[in-house]
Amino acid sequence: MPIFLAGVLLASLCFFFWRRRKGGTNSKENIPISSPPKLPFIGNLHQLGSIPHRALYKLAVKHGPLMLLHLGSFPTVVVSSSKLAEEFMRNHDHCFASRPRLKAPKFMLYGCKDLAFAPYGEYWRQLRKLCVSHLLSSKMVQSFAPLRAHEVSLLLKKFSAAASENGAVSVTEALNSFTNAVLCRAVFGNSMKDEMSKLFPELVRLGSRLMSELYIEDYFPALGWLDVLFGLEGKLKRYSQKWDGLLETMLDERTISTGEGRDRAVNFVDTLLELQKDPTSSKLALAREHIKAILLIMIGAGIDTSFVILDWTMAELMCKPNIMRKVQEEIREIVKGEELVKEEHLSKTQYLKAIIKEVLRLHPPAPLLLPRESMLDCQIHNYEIPKNTRIIINAWAISRDSENWEFPEEFKPERFINCDVDYKGNNFEYIPFGAGRRICPGMQFATTTIELALANLLCFFDWKFPDGIRKEDMDMTESIGITCSRKKCLELVPIVVKLN
Repeated sequence: MPIFLAGVLLASLCFFFWRRRKGGTNSKENIPISSPPKLPFIGNLHQLGSIPHRALYKLAVKHGPLMLLHLGSFPTVVVSSSKLAEEFMRNHDHCFASRPRLKAPKFMLYGCKDLAFAPYGEYWRQLRKLCVSHLLSSKMVQSFAPLRAHEVSLLLKKFSAAASENGAVSVTEALNSFTNAVLCRAVFGNSMKDEMSKLFPELVRLGSRLMSELYIEDYFPALGWLDVLFGLEGKLKRYSQKWDGLLETMLDERTISTGEGRDRAVNFVDTLLELQKDPTSSKLALAREHIKAILLIMIGAGIDTSFVILDWTMAELMCKPNIMRKVQEEIREIVKGEELVKEEHLSKTQYLKAIIKEVLRLHPPAPLLLPRESMLDCQIHNYEIPKNTRIIINAWAISRDSENWEFPEEFKPERFINCDVDYKGNNFEYIPFGAGRRICPGMQFATTTIELALANLLCFFDWKFPDGIRKEDMDMTESIGITCSRKKCLELVPIVVKLN
């Protein structure tokens, strides 16, 4: 942020004359929506703060749930209420289904050829159809059940080993490794080399940080050269080259493995390579870059989302021991004498599901949904939204709105018992995975993995803080990237529980 503002301020005079030469300010700024006071040139960029979803929430309290920000050259509308979110993501979703072309995904995702950042159009429609039908269908998610069970059993062994030594273990690191293993095996199959899979969590964390950086080109296109000057573009290029090398290696190895008849387990890479060979399988002609972009966003979004939710859940439960005991009793009664909680048990874990829903409400993995861009001039509640306006949906603010939630700041899973509200995009007061055409297609994969891991950790272990640490000492500070994780690692002492 300091580098960004320094670069913009250094170039302010240059930008002023450029605007004068272009004939004054853009008429798109004249949107009759409440707007905070802005500074010359940078507009409201300085008001985003270090934690943007909280900063935007505070601004919305003062300026209203539909708010116009001037972020450099681009007018940006911020939505902070469920009623307005429904207008943008259901009633007028056809106008707001596209994405702005941002610098980081352009470099990191092969020119935005992935499902998350691709602009709306025929390519995106065919890509989503392919992913939903062949990669993220219920049948495909269920086919990974043995993989999930295997990785959960390894996770339990890791905690059992720590319990035998009566020592603390980093739950955060263990959960990150677990979600990484599940995603890597689902994407690349059982032949995934351990040394290569260990690189992925670090790369995913770095990618999340790079995605959340402020790039001058995204707000002042004419000053994009400053990203080169300050080294930001170089970071993106080096990161992209490293990922590209890894993906090329893995694709080559999968081609050899399947050609020799080894490792026939279902996985995303083999599915995509088969679709590439069969031009009749889809209207989309899959090129190598398409496959790499699809895989990269699935690895990044999949690992990050599942891990963040698991970590927040364990942290919240450690702060609420009564809630933890209640969910442990539920799971242990269902499982009884079995050695592992299986996926067929999960349909009975109503309180566990309510806990996960409550975590998603308080800590949506992406507090600010990925930005949208209007494709047409549109009117929302008599306000004019011109074409090419950027839209930010503050899911974090909406999920804490007292108009929709009683005691919104409290962790109360009971609010979801006998409640029809879910995260599938039909209830706009609760949109942790988005809604409309751009809803996250991988939520079933993520929630199944999360439920299975938590059910087993809570069933077969009790948990306590290391000596000298109390629940009041729990640091719930947020760390901001493209997702919102906890800043501090969660270290706990596992205690093995023998079930009768």
